Amino acid sequence: MLRHWGYLSHIRAATRQGTGRSYRGKKRGYLFDTQRETMDTRYLLDMRRRARGAAKPLVVAIIVVLAVLVIGAWFLIIKPHQEMMAEDAGGHPTAPIAASPGAAPAPPANVASMDVNQLLQEARRAINEQRYLAPAGNNAFEFYLRVLAKQPGNQVAADALRETFPYAATSAEQVINARDFNESQRQIDLLAKADPANFTLTILRSKLDAQRKLQDKQQQQVIDQQKAQQLAAQRAATEKADADKLAEQQKVQAAEAATQQKSRQARAVPQPVQQAVATAPTAARQSEGTATSSSGTTSEAVLVKGAEPVFPPNALRARQGGWVVVAFTIDPNGRTSGVHVTNSQPKHIFERAAIDAVSRYRFTPAMKNGEPVASTREQRIEFNL
Repeated sequence: MLRHWGYLSHIRAATRQGTGRSYRGKKRGYLFDTQRETMDTRYLLDMRRRARGAAKPLVVAIIVVLAVLVIGAWFLIIKPHQEMMAEDAGGHPTAPIAASPGAAPAPPANVASMDVNQLLQEARRAINEQRYLAPAGNNAFEFYLRVLAKQPGNQVAADALRETFPYAATSAEQVINARDFNESQRQIDLLAKADPANFTLTILRSKLDAQRKLQDKQQQQVIDQQKAQQLAAQRAATEKADADKLAEQQKVQAAEAATQQKSRQARAVPQPVQQAVATAPTAARQSEGTATSSSGTTSEAVLVKGAEPVFPPNALRARQGGWVVVAFTIDPNGRTSGVHVTNSQPKHIFERAAIDAVSRYRFTPAMKNGEPVASTREQRIEFNL
């Protein structure tokens, strides 16, 4: 039993040891396989990157070669062919030829009797000279339209009209900008005959309408400015005439005022004083005659020098008149004294002026028996405007 048990224990230990070795072997194999798969994956990724890096220059080189081939084909094959076809068909040159300055060529004679080939030849000549739409009767579009009228299916004329349409539209736009509206309308109508559905015609018509409105607006502004200048000139002339008239009126008024002032001054001298002054020489002559006849004559005082009263400024500004009655004494020496107011209208306005004037009077004194004596007198002084 012991031997059998020991044998079994030995067998179990050997089995455990074999199982452990087998497990470790399997583990090592798994790790090796994993590492190998990882290396394979990295290798594949590296190969793909290298393939992609090598493909990029190749693609670029292919694109460059294709572009060079396309450009070369355009300049070497397509472009010369198109120019040759356009020249043979009467089309426009690739680059516009500068129009030579000077008068437009005269239109060919008997255009109506030309055949298709002759019309195409004239149209080709007009295209070369950039006479797309002008002058009227001698331009490429009219020649091509005549070709289509004679031969509606002529492909040369139809293609030429279609290809030269942009150049002709540019020419018409230049005429619009130059504000030659009648010529612009003619060229737009000619373009409409060639291609009535072209959207460029709408643009040209809009530009023509805008230019017409702009010109009308500018003309209206000029007219308004001219009217404003005329009104200003008329206003200045009217103001000058009014100023001259006012100056003349002021001059007349000044003359009238001076005349009225002189008149007032003349009226301010009392009438009795004027009469006394006027009769002074006569009284003097009478007194001389009386003295010669008799030395003991008697006479009244005679005014020999009057004085004009000063019109009070307040009354003058108020244009107010009135009168004053003064009484005074004529001394033997011919001077006045005791001058005082006995009556006045209005009160306290002209009294001082009347007293001052009478105080300056000078008389030949009254005589009694050949001797000068004092005498009294009362006088009314008028103050009128």
